[in-house]
Amino acid sequence: MLVVTIAINHNLHKPMYMLLINLPVCDMMGATAFFPQMISSMLYDPRVILYWACVTQAFFAHMYGGGSLLILTAMALDRYVAICQPLSYNTIMTNNNLIKMISAVWLTGFILLSISFLLLLRLKNCSSEINDMFCTYPSLMKLACGDTNVNNFYGLFTITFFQGVSLSAILFTYLQILITCVFKKQSDARSKAIQTCGAHIIVFLFMLLNAFIALLSHRIASVPTFVRRVLGVSVMIFPPLLNPLIYGFNTKDIRRNILAFSKKKTSPF
Repeated sequence: MLVVTIAINHNLHKPMYMLLINLPVCDMMGATAFFPQMISSMLYDPRVILYWACVTQAFFAHMYGGGSLLILTAMALDRYVAICQPLSYNTIMTNNNLIKMISAVWLTGFILLSISFLLLLRLKNCSSEINDMFCTYPSLMKLACGDTNVNNFYGLFTITFFQGVSLSAILFTYLQILITCVFKKQSDARSKAIQTCGAHIIVFLFMLLNAFIALLSHRIASVPTFVRRVLGVSVMIFPPLLNPLIYGFNTKDIRRNILAFSKKKTSPF
C-alpha cells in the first residue's frame, strides 16, 4: 500500500518520499527471502534446502538488512538538508543527486556483500546442518572448514561499515536537527520536524540494535541456539510489518493519500 500510494500520487514524488519508497521495496526483498522457505519448512519434513538456494537466501537476507540501514541513513541526510539548510534544499536534492544517492545505497550494499559471499564460496563445507531458522552468512560460515581468517576479518569490516557509517551519520544529522529545532522560533516547524524525525529514529534504532545483537550472538558460543533463532527471525519479521505503519500513518501527506485511495476503492459510485 505504501509503495502504491507514493507511486501513483505525483504530489508525493519528492526526494523524501522517493527515498522512503526504497524502504518497503527492501522489506519486500527480505520477506521474499525469508517467508517461502519458512513456510516450506513448516509444511514439509525433512527440512532441507539446496546449498545454492541457502546461499541465495542468505545473500538477499543480508541485502535487506544492510540496505535498510543505508536507506535510513540516506533519509536522515535528506531530513538534515531539509531542516538545517532549507534554502539550499532544492539545489542540493535535485533529481540527479537523488538518483545518485539511491544508486549508491544499492550498489554499496551489493558490492560489499558480493565480496563476502565470493570469499565464502571458495571454502569447502565440512557440515550440512544449520541451526538457524533461515540461512545467513554466519550460519553458512559454520559449515565451512579450513582457514576462515580472511572471511572473519572482512565480515567484521562489513558489520563495522554498515553499522558504523549508519550510526555516525544518524548521530550527526539528528544532533544538528535537534540544535536547529531548539533555536527555531516557529513552533509548528519544530513540532513537524520532531514528529518526522521521531518516527525515523525509532525505526533506525530498532533495526540497528536488533541486527547488531543478532550478528553478535553468532560470535559468542555461549549464546543458546533458541536466542539466536528468535533474534534472527525478529529482524526479518518486525521491521517489514512496522515500517508501513510508522511511516504510513505518522506522515500526514501519506496518511491523507492512503485514506483518499481507500475511500475511492470502497465507494460504490
